[in-house]
Amino acid sequence: MDRDAATRDSEAALEAAWEGAQVLVVDDQAQALLDGTELLLLPSHEAPEGDRLYLGSDDGQAYFAVQGKLPRRLGAQPRGLREVGALLSDRDAGLLVHAVALANWHAAHPRCPRCGAPTTATRGGAVRRCTEDGSEHFPRTDPAMIVLVTDGAGRCVLGRQAIWPTGRYSTLAGFVEPGESAEQAVVREVMEETGIVVRDVVYKASQPWPFPASLMLGFYALCDADADPVPRDGELEDARWFTKDELRDGTAMLPTPVSIAYRLITDWLEDT
Repeated sequence: MDRDAATRDSEAALEAAWEGAQVLVVDDQAQALLDGTELLLLPSHEAPEGDRLYLGSDDGQAYFAVQGKLPRRLGAQPRGLREVGALLSDRDAGLLVHAVALANWHAAHPRCPRCGAPTTATRGGAVRRCTEDGSEHFPRTDPAMIVLVTDGAGRCVLGRQAIWPTGRYSTLAGFVEPGESAEQAVVREVMEETGIVVRDVVYKASQPWPFPASLMLGFYALCDADADPVPRDGELEDARWFTKDELRDGTAMLPTPVSIAYRLITDWLEDT
C-alpha cells in the first residue's frame, strides 16, 4: 500500500479519492466484516457516516476506513485482527492494522492535550487539530521490545501469563521506557521478569500491534546455559527453558501465527 501523503495533504484530492474509494468499516470493538478470508469492502456511497480515514492507494485504487456500525451482508462475519490476521492477504492485513490503529487513536483523543478543547480529524485522519489553539496532534505509537532468549545450544526461555490458555508460553516482552534504547529495554525487561542477564542482543524484525498502539521490535538475545529463569515482577506466572524438540513435540502451546512472537520462535526452530 502507498500511504500517499500527497493526497492526504489536499482536501480536493481526498474528496476525489473518496468518490471511487473502497471503504473498510471498523466497529468500536476493532472488528471488521470478513467474507471468507477477505475483508468486506464497501463502495464509498454505501459507507456509514463518520471520519474518513485515508489508508492510501494500491494500483490506483483508493482505500478509506470509517468507524461505525458494521453493515449486514449475507455470509460475512465480524472478526478481529487477532483472530484473522494470519489468514488475510498482505494487502488486507495492512489495511486492517492501519484502520484499527487510527480508529483507536481517534476514539481516545477527542480533546486537545494542551487546552482541553475539542479536536477534529484532518489530513485524511492522519492528524487531529485543536479547534481553539490550532495545534496539531499526531497518532501515538508506543515502542515495545519482544525477545527470544536462547542459550545458543538449542534451548530458549519462554514465559506465560496466568490469563493465557493452559499450556501457552511465549517470548518475553515489555515497553521501551523514556530515554532508553530498544536494546537496553531488552536487557532490563528480561532481568525484571525472569532475573536473567542477557547479552548479544540482535534485532530481527518489527510488527505493528494496534492493541492499542504498539510497534513490536523483535530481538534475539543470549544468556548463560546455567541461568535459572524465575518470575520476579508479577507479570509472569511461569518462566522456563524449552528445548527445540519439546517445542516441536507440542510440549508448549505457541502464540498465534499472527504475532511476531510466533515468527521469532519458529524461525529459531528452523535454524538448525
